[in-house]
Amino acid sequence: MNAPPYVLTFGETMALMSSEQVGPLAHASSLSLGIGGSESNVAIGLQRLGVQAIWCGRVGADSLGNLVEREIRAEGVDVRIAVDPSAPTGLMIKERRTPATQRVSYYRAGSAGSRITPDDIDEQLISGAGLLHVSGITPALSPQAEATLRYAVDTARAHNVTVSFDLNFRGNLWSAEGARSVYQDIIPRADIVFAGDDEAAIAVGAGEPEELARRIAALGPSQAVIKLGADGALALINGTLFRQEAVTVVTVDTVGAGDAFVAGYLAEFVTGRGPQDRLKTAAATGAFACLVPGDWEGFPRRHELSILQTREPVSR
Repeated sequence: MNAPPYVLTFGETMALMSSEQVGPLAHASSLSLGIGGSESNVAIGLQRLGVQAIWCGRVGADSLGNLVEREIRAEGVDVRIAVDPSAPTGLMIKERRTPATQRVSYYRAGSAGSRITPDDIDEQLISGAGLLHVSGITPALSPQAEATLRYAVDTARAHNVTVSFDLNFRGNLWSAEGARSVYQDIIPRADIVFAGDDEAAIAVGAGEPEELARRIAALGPSQAVIKLGADGALALINGTLFRQEAVTVVTVDTVGAGDAFVAGYLAEFVTGRGPQDRLKTAAATGAFACLVPGDWEGFPRRHELSILQTREPVSR
């Protein structure tokens, strides 16, 4: 009996320090310590939904690197990690300035994660995967990281492995102009592309969500998925348009919701479910992520997906 396909992803995961109270960080009496990174978030989300995920990354030879490895591995993800003795593990700090707004600051210049190389990702891992998922954050980190992403995508294509690409624009890492150039080069090499409408506009110009999806699909991907937050999502799949309403929840923290959405969609894709099921699960997983603080802690397990549909607050 053949083993189910695994999803392979890689990128930088950082230590995450968060203020536990609303207000200026300068007046915070304590900070919580955790981890966060888009690609490892997706890997954790997949694993919780019953899909084997492998995450590759590079961390420093420090306690924060130990934390990153331990936390991801504890979620059941197959961790393939390189330890860099000459660069630190990256750090991000979340400040809840008001009850409704957050500010995320990054301390990742010259970090171990930005020094990831093709040698950190075994070619056999790529060729044996059911799907390779990459993020637009990686090429923004450094020329070396960009080269690693290109290597992974080209290797996947050479072995007929499906490629998923989430644009994931980070304005404090690079300019929209720099991102556009890379997006327009990587999108044609991907099979599935995820983007917020603002991110899609960077890649293909401003327009309505449906038009953005059509422009992305015109570059080559068979699936263009536009994430619209509280307005749900739409996907253009092999020329057919699908729409999905958002799941209404009381939002606590939206960080990580996009990664949860991607994990939900990909989990259903690699297990053979249809477009509407993919979007429905993605909407549910994205909503779950908004219910608790943190990047990935609120991601659901498969048996929990129906919780948001029940009216009974207590399960007995």
